[in-house]
Amino acid sequence: MFDVLIIGGGVSGVSCALIIGSALKRPYAEGKKAGIFTHQKSTSLQDALFNNAYGIPAGTLGSTLMETSLSQLSSLYPEMEQIANEKVMSIEGEAGNFTVTTNKSSYKTKAVVVAIGSAGTFAIEGLMDYVIPHKKAIPEKNRIQLKNEDHLVAEGIYAVGTLAGHRSQLAIAAGSGAAVGTDILTLWNDGKQTQYHDSIRK
Repeated sequence: MFDVLIIGGGVSGVSCALIIGSALKRPYAEGKKAGIFTHQKSTSLQDALFNNAYGIPAGTLGSTLMETSLSQLSSLYPEMEQIANEKVMSIEGEAGNFTVTTNKSSYKTKAVVVAIGSAGTFAIEGLMDYVIPHKKAIPEKNRIQLKNEDHLVAEGIYAVGTLAGHRSQLAIAAGSGAAVGTDILTLWNDGKQTQYHDSIRK
């Protein structure tokens, strides 16, 4: 049983995973199990070129960023289990006891973060009732989002990035994923507002 599974290895999903991964050795996260499905067959990151993203050198390719971010996650936070080459087909159950079924297997988890973008081809069974037209995309792009309140779609289910209704901008997607990461840490820490920072100060 996972405590949280993140679906999607793009900006918002990996940002969420980095935040949660960084805190897995904290006392309030003792014994927690977290994972991320890194399957990203089609993502706008693959064609992206970044010149206007804070902290990222101008000229960085999105494909490079995808590779280095997952490598960073793996090397710094190996406790965050990476599940590659599996596409999520359905989510069933309720908070505390979800079954996430992929094209290859199924997994039990207490919470789910959905971070797979806003393409109109979205087709995860169990979430289709939450699909609405994207409020911040031009209609001809046929983008969708999941109905949510501050990323929360339903108890135990979160949407992040463009799927939560945000614009397609790297900094916004990263912040959205990080926000949900800290929401999950807060839940694990008995509701005490929680974030985790590394520091050079002793």
